Amino acid sequence: MTHKDTMLLFDLDGTLWDSAPAVAEAWNEIFQKEDPSLPLLTVDDLHSVMGMTMKEIGDSLYPEYQSPRRAAIFDRCCTYEVEYLYSHCGTLYPDFRPTLETLKDRGYDLAVVSNCQLGYVKAFLSSSGAADLFIDYEEWERTGLPKGENIKLVMARNGYTKGIYIGDTKKDREAALLAGIPFIHAAYGFGEVPEADAVIHSLSELPEAVEKLIS
Repeated sequence: MTHKDTMLLFDLDGTLWDSAPAVAEAWNEIFQKEDPSLPLLTVDDLHSVMGMTMKEIGDSLYPEYQSPRRAAIFDRCCTYEVEYLYSHCGTLYPDFRPTLETLKDRGYDLAVVSNCQLGYVKAFLSSSGAADLFIDYEEWERTGLPKGENIKLVMARNGYTKGIYIGDTKKDREAALLAGIPFIHAAYGFGEVPEADAVIHSLSELPEAVEKLIS
């Protein structure tokens, strides 16, 4: 693999930013309006479900609060969350922009693939000021496909047959395996992945890890 034929694809939550505090604020606003009996979310609650789809998050955090009422409230939460994130940027991990600029300067095309609702990645790109760093993105709600299939979709429509996926959870590694590409574990995120192809403990380590992996 070389710079010219390898795409770098990123998970979002736990890899590029931590939006949990802002998301908890947004969801709790909706809970208080729609059903004050719902326990308020904490940042730790959200960290425990990062990387899941919206349905999986509902099943995990509120298993006793069943559809369709839960589904309707969560739909409102997801819509409001995206609006909220446009003006309340999540916490970008240290060296976020310098690291991604270094990768672009070295000839890599960058993309985001996340198990998120429609509009979430666009809110991230806007509030973080990072829209110029990525050439493409995909979201679970837009396609309804598993993350591994979305990785393959993004690679194919940008003319790539080779790529590397960077993420922080076992599900991210499974997605990379499904897509048939190497996986770099962002160990500073929310999950443990014992069988990654490479491990970084900060974003600043990523350029070197990528170079070693493709050499």
